[in-house]
Formats: sequence, C-alpha cells, structure tokens
Amino acid sequence: MSKRTAILLGMAAGLAWAVALLVLGGTRGGFAPPAIAFPGAVFAPGLVMILMIGRLAQRRFFDDTVIDGEAFPPGSPGWVDQRVLANTVEQAVLAGLIWPFAALTLGGQVVLYLGFGFAIARLAFWYGYHRAPPLRAFGFAATFYPTVLVAVWTLVAWM
Repeated sequence: MSKRTAILLGMAAGLAWAVALLVLGGTRGGFAPPAIAFPGAVFAPGLVMILMIGRLAQRRFFDDTVIDGEAFPPGSPGWVDQRVLANTVEQAVLAGLIWPFAALTLGGQVVLYLGFGFAIARLAFWYGYHRAPPLRAFGFAATFYPTVLVAVWTLVAWM
C-alpha cells in the first residue's frame, strides 16, 4: 500500500470517528451543564499531555546528548515525541477556542465525548507516528475533524 493510500484510509477512519463522536455526544442521554462539561472535556487531553511531557523529560534525563535542552536528532524517538507534543498543543488550543461555545450551543454532553475522543486519538497519533509516519493520519484526523465538525454544527445551530 502506498503512503498516500495509507494516509487517505487513516483520514477516512478519522472522519468516521468524528461523526461517531458527534452522533453519540448529541444523542446519548444525560445533561451536562456547559460550565462543568468543558473542564471535564479537557481533563483527559490534559492527562495525555502529561504523559507526553513526562516521556520527553525521561528521554532527556537519560540521554547526555540532549540533557541540557539540545534539539533531539531528526528522526529520533525524542524528535518524534516532540513533534507529537507540538501538534497536540496546536490541536488543544484549537479545541479550547471552539469547544466552549459548542458546549453552550449544543449542550455539554457533546464536548465530553469530544474530550474523551481527543485523548484516544492523540494516543493513536503518538503510536502511529512512532510506527510509521503515514499511520499518524488516523490520530490526526480523529482529533482535527471532530473539532471542525462541531464548529460547523455549532454555527448551523446558532444561526
């Protein structure tokens, strides 16, 4: 299978994941007040970021070539971890800008599902990036697409 095919399949699976999260979050019973739901939604992604930061710190502590804050060699496991963390921060900032208004407009339950899905998708991205760069496509798409789709849904509901 070519790289583009693997990436396309991962993106399609990520889109399916996004739709499933929004359907489940929008249809499952229960009411979560937005003021509680948003902090709850970002808790799981925060835990994943703790793991990523901790792993980078561990790599630095046990590697004399980067212990003083030097850049990890390109292609090394530490370099991959650093890229994963940087992308996770980007995705988290985007979610932090979109999800609060989505919670107010659509109900807090939706963002609780998004937060749980975000955490799982970031772990998949991290794992996929270490296995083979095209395998990171699912994790990226499964994090990005839910935020994009909930933004569109929120705009439609708000108008």
